[in-house]
Amino acid sequence: MELYGYPLKAKYAFPKPPPTKILPATSTVAATYKDRIPYQPDSISLPWMPNSYYRAAALNPTLAPISESFPGLPPTKIIPFISERPNGVFTRHTLDDWHRSNMTNYKESETTRHNAERLRADLNRTIKDVYQQGKRTQGESTKNLGERVNDIEYWKSELCLELDAMIRETNSLTDMQKRLERALADTEGPFQVAHKCLLNREKRMGIDLVHDDVEKQLITEIKIIRSCRERLQQCLNTVNAQLMCNKEARQEMEKDLADKQMGHHIDNKCYQLKNTSRGIHYYKGVECVDATISVPETWARFTDNNIFRSQSQRATSAKLRASTESMLMGTADEMWRQFSKVNDAFTGRITEIANAKSKIQTHLAKTRQEIFQIETKIQVIQKTIKDKEIQLKVAQTRLDERTRRPNVELCRDTAQLRLVQEVNEINETLRNLHQCLRASEDMLQMLVRSKAVLEHDLVVKNNSLFIDQERCMGMRKTYPSTVQILGYV
Repeated sequence: MELYGYPLKAKYAFPKPPPTKILPATSTVAATYKDRIPYQPDSISLPWMPNSYYRAAALNPTLAPISESFPGLPPTKIIPFISERPNGVFTRHTLDDWHRSNMTNYKESETTRHNAERLRADLNRTIKDVYQQGKRTQGESTKNLGERVNDIEYWKSELCLELDAMIRETNSLTDMQKRLERALADTEGPFQVAHKCLLNREKRMGIDLVHDDVEKQLITEIKIIRSCRERLQQCLNTVNAQLMCNKEARQEMEKDLADKQMGHHIDNKCYQLKNTSRGIHYYKGVECVDATISVPETWARFTDNNIFRSQSQRATSAKLRASTESMLMGTADEMWRQFSKVNDAFTGRITEIANAKSKIQTHLAKTRQEIFQIETKIQVIQKTIKDKEIQLKVAQTRLDERTRRPNVELCRDTAQLRLVQEVNEINETLRNLHQCLRASEDMLQMLVRSKAVLEHDLVVKNNSLFIDQERCMGMRKTYPSTVQILGYV
């Protein structure tokens, strides 16, 4: 009788049993394996064979004594290797051991079958729970997708209504655009001139790169021109900036509407997908990729902000269509007064730079003259040092020659003492002359550095004078008339 789960084998599949031996080989004697822990597989993706097949295959026979494998058995007497029985026949296990081994195998088999039955019952419950949970989860996901599609349709209708209203408001502003564009184009000239003057003055070098009154007046002029352009747009129905704002709001709504249409198409497609639909595949790891950048609250707030922004721009655009001619005149007069102030500041600064340039040239000439004189003195000191070195050579040569006098002629006479004194005096003089030479050379270096500073400062002043007088004032000789600024021509 075969156990359930084992393949049935034919009679001829069993090999013929080998003949019995009188004495089994020593290598075939193995200890019991009942105290081994059965092999537990890590997964259920195994062949259809039962687990007992793998546990039996995983056992490794050992040569431990029988008394250790069966702790409940009484210790048996170890049979000597040399048998006292005739023909060398002896028994390694008792009959009780044989019965106990069989009973242990039966109990293990029953335990294994019982565990298998419980595992099958657990698997059936697990499969049923998994199916129900998957159906419930998929139903909830489908329901959420349907609600998402309805939300997108609502916001799409709101965007379409606001977009139509913005288009109508933008078209109503185009009638005033031509005259206002001419007025704003004429104010662009003074703004560019002031801006270029600031950029040109940034090319000043060194200490002349100061935040002087000219730069302050230029910055003020730029602010006034910008303020005047803003007031022209606000008070004189200057709709260019507002049209740009309207265009930006319209583009944001159109982009949002296009995103809503694409999202509606994708979510509607996902809503209609089923287990039997075509085109479903595995995308391993897609649940770990979080490409979302918003939550439902921020998603709804984004569209609501776009609609609110469009409504605000439409209200502002309607207010900008009321303006007065007096505001135009006041704006032109304010720009003209600031233009005159900047020119006056340039004139005063050019005068200051010219005076500083004249003084630098005077100091530079004096410095060059002093450099010439100190160089002359250095040459004199160098010549004096050379003369003293020749005298030192003469004195030291005399002393060296006098060391060759024979015997008693090596006398410390007055000439010897005077020569020694002369060498010391010349050395002291040379030290003083070298100190004077070093001081003169240091002074020359300082004068040369001062000359370089003055020359560099003169170049800086020439550059600043050229920028302010030629470039900046050359651009500011002409100014648009008030009629041009007001956009009458």
